[in-house]
Amino acid sequence: MSKQKTHKGLAKRVKVTATGKVRRMRSFGGHLMSTKNAKRRRRTSNSTLVKGVTVKYMKMMLGV
Repeated sequence: MSKQKTHKGLAKRVKVTATGKVRRMRSFGGHLMSTKNAKRRRRTSNSTLVKGVTVKYMKMMLGV
């Protein structure tokens, strides 16, 4: 049986913390910032943790 390959698209977008949580960047922070208020711009610049059952599948795809 062959080894499981890391999903490179996901590996570029998320990081796994030392405690095993999956960290991702928030969406809608790439461009068109002049139409967004300051609170929204601050929120999108920070990263957040992935919640729910999605974490299980992401770790499987990353080989963690």
